[in-house]
Amino acid sequence: MVDVEVVGSGPNGLAAGVVLARAGLSVRVHESAATIGGGSRTLPLMEEGSVHDVCSAVHPMALASEFFTSFELNRRVGFAIPEVSYAHPLDNGRAGIAYRSLDRTVAELGADGRAYRRLMQPLIDSRDGILALTLNHLLRVPKNPLAAARLAAAVLDQGSPAWNRRFRGEEAPAMLTGVMAHPVGPLPSLTAAGAGMVLGLLAHAGGWAIPVGGSQAIADAMARDIEDHGGEILTGSRVRSLAELSGARAVLLDVAPPALVEMARGRLPGGYARALSRFRFGNAACKVDFLLSGPVPWTNSEVARAGTVHLGGTRAEVAAAEADVNAGRHPERPYVLVSQPSLFDPTRAPGGRHTLWTYCHVPRGSTTDMTEAITAQIERFAPGFRDLIVDSHSSTAAQLGEYNENYVGGDFGSGAVDLRQMIARPVLAAHPWATPLKGVYLCSQSAPPGPGVHGMAGFHAAKLALRREFGLGMPELGIG
Repeated sequence: MVDVEVVGSGPNGLAAGVVLARAGLSVRVHESAATIGGGSRTLPLMEEGSVHDVCSAVHPMALASEFFTSFELNRRVGFAIPEVSYAHPLDNGRAGIAYRSLDRTVAELGADGRAYRRLMQPLIDSRDGILALTLNHLLRVPKNPLAAARLAAAVLDQGSPAWNRRFRGEEAPAMLTGVMAHPVGPLPSLTAAGAGMVLGLLAHAGGWAIPVGGSQAIADAMARDIEDHGGEILTGSRVRSLAELSGARAVLLDVAPPALVEMARGRLPGGYARALSRFRFGNAACKVDFLLSGPVPWTNSEVARAGTVHLGGTRAEVAAAEADVNAGRHPERPYVLVSQPSLFDPTRAPGGRHTLWTYCHVPRGSTTDMTEAITAQIERFAPGFRDLIVDSHSSTAAQLGEYNENYVGGDFGSGAVDLRQMIARPVLAAHPWATPLKGVYLCSQSAPPGPGVHGMAGFHAAKLALRREFGLGMPELGIG
């Protein structure tokens, strides 16, 4: 018997395990796959010696979330932090470049630089307050009303049909559209703007970190800490029913709502079960990893300094591609999110090789391989890219859903990101991590604060379980 059973070893499940093991409780983590990590796995997909991030690759929250900063992740994992957080190339060699330095970004944007600063500077100045608001349940009174007001103003500015009134050129609005398109959904929208503003401010206030050795390093650091504090991690351990965990005083589930319903086997109250049945999953992604014989030959050389690249052309083009996906169509010229980790982390590939991580948005459940469409978009902004391809590995949306049961239909956010589901995620409640079942908590991306490698859903669920089930407060999480 153990005090706590955790189902799922994604970033949130492991974060919950860290908190609870640090509190002196006996913890057991179950992972159905052969390796831990969930959305932060790194595997050798192609040539021997090269490794590829299967899901997440770049981590704006690694140096920003309350859990990771308390855990001192930056002292446990090596990170490369590119000087260019992200880039957005346009035709004819133009590009919007988001440097870590806001001043340089503003200078490079020319006539639109001042307008960009007026949008981003208040957010950067309120960084901590905005993160405290957005990395928690939104259904509560903000602790920092000024930070909330500044974020709301920026979201309204870029999340409404009037989003084009601020800028005159194409680079600045394209940059912002690329970062707002990270969550799958229509553009413009308030939720897309909210995500984009937070990611955008972190681009200039801390940077977008790339873990040395791959995203697996983040999962491994948390797993080591759990084991160092007496916890146990079981791989190849599939839990099909909560009855299998009946000896524990607390059960934390890093699973999507359908899995919770299945594991409960009819024990959930009718109202709660009906609310979970209304939980909606969003559209999805097709992911393609490339092994290259050299770095991507971007027309604009500054793009080669970026850890992340957003492809899709102008603001209007990216919005049109996302509209296709929302209408159930596969875009001819999709929005493509690119990471080029081997430029900053030579451990990713053997000598002379480079790894490239990409995905594009597709309709939920899609079985279409988008390798050619992604390749064409890269070639558009980097002529000669095709000639560098040594090998590629694709995962359709349907295959992503098979890889990770939380990614229903290939929805890597484990639930649609819209205004209703950011407030009622997965249900409308003051403490949405708690279920009606005694001692059972939901700690996945399907609970607040939603998608991303930040560990915060596990952190919040674990804090609640500590207080309610064990009468304990938060332990120290740092290395000491």
